[in-house]
Amino acid sequence: MLLVAEPSLGEDEKAALAEVVDSGWITMGDRVRAFELAFADEHRATDAVAVSSCTAGLHLAMQALDIGPGDEVLVPSLTFVATVNSVLYAGATPVFVDVESLDVPLMSCADADTKCTARTKAVVVMHYAGYLADGDVWRDFAHARGLHLIEDAAHAAGLDRPSVFGDAAVFSFFGNKNMTTAEGGMVIARDQDVLDRVKQMRSHGMTTGTLQRLSGHSLTYDVTMLGYNYRMDELRAAIGLAQLRNLRRWNEKRERLTGVYRRLLRTHCPDVSVPFSTQRNTPVASSYHILPAILPKGADRQLVADRMRDAGIQTSVHYPPIHRFSWYQSRFPSVLLPKTEEFCRRELTLPLHPKLEERDVETVVDALAEALSR
Repeated sequence: MLLVAEPSLGEDEKAALAEVVDSGWITMGDRVRAFELAFADEHRATDAVAVSSCTAGLHLAMQALDIGPGDEVLVPSLTFVATVNSVLYAGATPVFVDVESLDVPLMSCADADTKCTARTKAVVVMHYAGYLADGDVWRDFAHARGLHLIEDAAHAAGLDRPSVFGDAAVFSFFGNKNMTTAEGGMVIARDQDVLDRVKQMRSHGMTTGTLQRLSGHSLTYDVTMLGYNYRMDELRAAIGLAQLRNLRRWNEKRERLTGVYRRLLRTHCPDVSVPFSTQRNTPVASSYHILPAILPKGADRQLVADRMRDAGIQTSVHYPPIHRFSWYQSRFPSVLLPKTEEFCRRELTLPLHPKLEERDVETVVDALAEALSR
């Protein structure tokens, strides 16, 4: 089976885990700190905070920016549900925003403008499929309205850009991401005070950690804020350090494979489109996290997916629209996002990861062409 996503794990990760086990220290310690600094450096930041998941990082970013009850937060519906869940964890209200178009399925600034109210306090921009949202546009949008700007960068690890443009950016290391720690996430913030709050809140709001007390820097601790158990352990950090060394090379291969997909789909599946094919004024930077394909109108997506599976190829959907999930629909019944809904009806995610070769892409495209022709 050719999988949609597959982690690249090997001897380096095994050796890194063995070193942690042999050290006898497996909770948050020196490796976590080393991973934070290495990840920050890779993303042209001075510091970062490792957490137990991207979801935890989004929640902490909300809390650190004092987003809470009575506040509204502009969010996409085309994202994983954790993006919007984190708004509710903070006690705020999500306000769903449509995407620009089927070719640019990033949150629409124009639609966001129509959704702003006196209660709007923040906007969460998601770099769907690894494609970078326009930082200049969103910074201007947020600044003009006095809003906090948060980047959901779950798809964007290793994306080549100057640095984060939001007040905070949160990354994911789940097993299907460009690099993985099995579970885990990272927070980068432009304001060191915000990052310090995230760092303290991830560990119960305590003023010192276990390793600090062991090393004699402090005998006890205080709790000065409401905190959570959102820490990363040494085992995951060790895997992260090993993965990070390969991230740039893996992303370059993802880019090459995406180019092959675009070329072959134009030839063999001309009615199938790949988002971001029609570039705007400047090319869209990307980490090429997934390969979303838009099927022709009227195509039976489930039937296509079944035929692809019969051919030994896994496909997926990124994503079902959040506002149409039962739990959200019962609470936000009047939300209509026509472009998001059209995109989500027709999107089919094809395999894309560094273990694939060009011949695998050819196999996928041939199978898709056959499935559509039938």
